[in-house]
Amino acid sequence: MPRALRSGAAWLASATQETVDEFLGGLSDEALMALPWLFEFWAMPHQLPPDGAWKTWVIMGGRGAGKTRAGAEWVRAEVEGPTPEAPGRSKRVALVGETVDQVRAVMIFGDSGILSCSPPDRRPQWEATRRRLVWPNGAVAQVFSAHEPEALRGPQFDAAWVDELAKWKKAEETWDMLQFALRLGQHPRQVVTTTPRSVGVLKAILRNPSTVVTHAPTEANRAYLAASFLEEVRERYAGTRLGRQELEGLMLEDVEGALWTSAMFEAGRVEAAPKLDRIVVAVDPAVTGHGSSDECGIVVVGAVTQGPPQDWRAYVLEDASVTAASPTEWARAALAAMERHGAERLVAEVNQGGDLVETVIRQVDALVPFRGLRASRGKAARAEPAAALYEQGRVKHMRGLGALEEQMCRMTAQGYEGRGSPDRVDALVWALTELIIAPAAAWRRPQVRGL
Repeated sequence: MPRALRSGAAWLASATQETVDEFLGGLSDEALMALPWLFEFWAMPHQLPPDGAWKTWVIMGGRGAGKTRAGAEWVRAEVEGPTPEAPGRSKRVALVGETVDQVRAVMIFGDSGILSCSPPDRRPQWEATRRRLVWPNGAVAQVFSAHEPEALRGPQFDAAWVDELAKWKKAEETWDMLQFALRLGQHPRQVVTTTPRSVGVLKAILRNPSTVVTHAPTEANRAYLAASFLEEVRERYAGTRLGRQELEGLMLEDVEGALWTSAMFEAGRVEAAPKLDRIVVAVDPAVTGHGSSDECGIVVVGAVTQGPPQDWRAYVLEDASVTAASPTEWARAALAAMERHGAERLVAEVNQGGDLVETVIRQVDALVPFRGLRASRGKAARAEPAAALYEQGRVKHMRGLGALEEQMCRMTAQGYEGRGSPDRVDALVWALTELIIAPAAAWRRPQVRGL
């Protein structure tokens, strides 16, 4: 089907009823009966295979983004010919999932599985005892479990569909065995449908020059999802790092040796902060102001500081970071954050800007309570005491901090492993230093002298 028709569903959805009636009325009876099964007409862009001589097509997306349907339809396109009994491009297909039961339940018998997607005259037969599908034209798809990679030693294929690779416990071994088995035909190919996770085998596949990728968030498929499902997952995961992975379908990496991990944030997620004793807005300023400047990190943190320091708790309330066109712009953003949260103080790093940082802030508000902080150690060394508070469970996160959390998961004891500068992390560290780390150190000093 020409690519011009690939947006057929969107076109029909936006067309007037008169246009729709005219279009459907112009189809022959055969074309009208075939239309529900023409996936290229109804598919979303991320569900269609890219052009080119690729070997691996990775479909990454959020939960419910239509990945399974795309995989099932690709298998159909590979094995079906122009007539029910005519040969297709591929004759032997491997269907690989985490377990045999999951392959059957999702990839074959699921609502978006192969059997549901196949027209009656081309629907394959399931042979349970042999764990395989057989099409009317003789094409065969065999089922394999990622728990048994050795089962792929011996068979050979010209196509494969791999589902949820990123959660397999024996992913690397199973993937390697599949590559040796994918050796029939002139150009064997495979499709991987998965929610992204930071696992070595998936990252290696994505780096391969013969890999192509399509991507979509959960929202892309909202027309086919229950409104209650979307409402619930948005409420629970929107604005979190896990939500960026599970809903937006983004690959988020926990760098080896990182000071923070996703598990820390999810374990310390809260819906609301308690009554706070202090709230500060911390700024890691971008002294220059132009399109290529680093972000200006602006983070709002509150703390409960009743009792001894070991009982103090911090709550990260907002990441208000901006890419500012001028210093005045980030200063206004920081002061607006103070007003939103009723913060009592604005703190900012002044290593690079010196007095200029305070001057810029006071040009906007001359009376703002401000403290300039000067770093005597590198970013990573400053971050370690803050990371220790997280390890002790003493820092909690509100929702909406996904970008900050992503930077945090790239900060190691040796430095920042991401692009650019970790401005959001720096601002967070300054806030925690002002609220807990420095006051706790001062609280202990008299006791040490008394000893």
